[in-house]
Amino acid sequence: MAKRTNAQKIFPFLQWLPTVTGNTLRADLMAGLTGAVIVLPQGVAFAMIAGMPPIYGLYTAMITPIIAALFGSSHHLISGPTTAISIVVFAAISQFAPEGSAEFVTLALSLTFLAGVIQLFLGLIRMGTLVNFVSHTVIIGFTAGAGILIAVKQLKHIFGIDIESGTPFLEIIWTILTNISATNWYAFGVAIGTLVIALITKRISKKLPYMLIAMIGGSVLAILLGGEKNGITFVEEMPAQLPPFGVPDLSFETLQKLAPNAFAIALLGLIEAVAIARSIALSTRQQIDGNQEFIGQGLSNLVGSFFSSYAGSGSFTRSGVNHQAGAKTPIAAIVAALLLMGIVVFVAPLAAYLPIPAMGGIILLVGFSLFDLKHIKEILKASRLETAVLAITFFSTLFLHLEFAIYLGIMFSLIFYLQRTSKPNIATLAPDPESTNHRFIYTIRKEGIKQCPQLKVIRIDGSLYFGAMEHVTKFFEEMHEENGYNHVLIVARGVNFIDLTASEWLVEEAKRWEEKGGGLYFSGLKRISQDVLQNGGFKEKIGKDHFYFHKKEAIAKIYIKLDKKICRACTARIFFECEQNDALSGL
Repeated sequence: MAKRTNAQKIFPFLQWLPTVTGNTLRADLMAGLTGAVIVLPQGVAFAMIAGMPPIYGLYTAMITPIIAALFGSSHHLISGPTTAISIVVFAAISQFAPEGSAEFVTLALSLTFLAGVIQLFLGLIRMGTLVNFVSHTVIIGFTAGAGILIAVKQLKHIFGIDIESGTPFLEIIWTILTNISATNWYAFGVAIGTLVIALITKRISKKLPYMLIAMIGGSVLAILLGGEKNGITFVEEMPAQLPPFGVPDLSFETLQKLAPNAFAIALLGLIEAVAIARSIALSTRQQIDGNQEFIGQGLSNLVGSFFSSYAGSGSFTRSGVNHQAGAKTPIAAIVAALLLMGIVVFVAPLAAYLPIPAMGGIILLVGFSLFDLKHIKEILKASRLETAVLAITFFSTLFLHLEFAIYLGIMFSLIFYLQRTSKPNIATLAPDPESTNHRFIYTIRKEGIKQCPQLKVIRIDGSLYFGAMEHVTKFFEEMHEENGYNHVLIVARGVNFIDLTASEWLVEEAKRWEEKGGGLYFSGLKRISQDVLQNGGFKEKIGKDHFYFHKKEAIAKIYIKLDKKICRACTARIFFECEQNDALSGL
């Protein structure tokens, strides 16, 4: 990547703007038109998931993508309302205000402002690598749980049964089952009919705007079934206007109340955006700057909160379609947002003909699409620990606060990672008797491999840090209990780093072997792994002459220090030096 100027660091769009040509502009215009058509039904659906009036989903799809495109690093990422963020927004605000109320909207915009500030701050302090600590398994578990929650919360619209907003997951299912006789079959017919139209349209061609077509079909079906006369409710008419400007409630009391949820939304939004940007970059070969994406997402939410936009992030669906439609630059995202503004001005009044059961059918489809069965099967087959992380995140999403589910998944993911790294593989090595060049292998691979009675050769695969010292210490204590050994060579090419705790332990361990008349030696330890040893003076305490580049060199030097009386009586004679000594001695 070419070095950016100071102006390009502040305004990253100056880097790609000069690359815009007539050809790229035509491609971006077509991709933008496609994006505007796709986001129209999605924006309405996601706003309903978030508990916001439908128009706010469209406002978010107008403002957020423009700012994110100008200040992010990806050329194809499309930001705006997303399913996962929408359901977390609903969970965060519904505990403080009724769904869809003016107070709900006010708090949602304040939440968006705070999430944007957190994202921007993380980007400015260059914490772009933060998302690398959230495993893919956590995201799969969370989105699967969120998908089921979304689907279940739409059952009241699909069956036409009145259920209070904010009712827990299991209680919704129980209420539906015990009141199934009260189902409004007209509403149910509209919901299922809309769902079927969407599935058939998608099956015919994935390029068709199947959600939009299904919504139109559901509206026609609702009118044919008698509409409001038969209890089919409709979305309220949306205002035919552009996003109005307003300052969010930034009082200390409000921000303090929303802070825990804001951090969860900020983190989830960053994970979504960077993951999507990187996945598309695999095919475009564009280099993604994680820190710049943090800044772009932060600014988009921060600015958006002043223009009636609730929290957004990168959309996998719209970003993928944008790329497939031939977008070349972020101009496509800007065009899509501008076209959406024009569309809303003309078609917003038509929302009054949009039945809520039809939206329920569409959202039901959205919810089940989040259940990534393919990757879930892979996780179940691949690892029990990853399966545990998946299960913990999934069930936490269903039964606990959503922001807590994210934290819990991340926490257990890190715990299991530390658990794995706390037990580095330690294996005993010896020359293979069938090898002509004295190639060392693990002794457990062949029965009866002889070892030197004075020099123990071990290989450590894993870092030496405070969490691993209990396991390593136990192994060395067992070696001390063995008779004869007073020299130990650690083949350390697999050691990536050594921390302060391990460095202090190695010094003490080296002293113990010296007291036995031997020593502790290292071969192949990377220079970068020696930083703490070198800077802290630990390497000098152990003995700089105890560190070797290669194990053959180390064995040649250590062999000189071995007790020759024991060597003469030894029948193992496994080292090349043993054979040389035999030849010189005429044995």
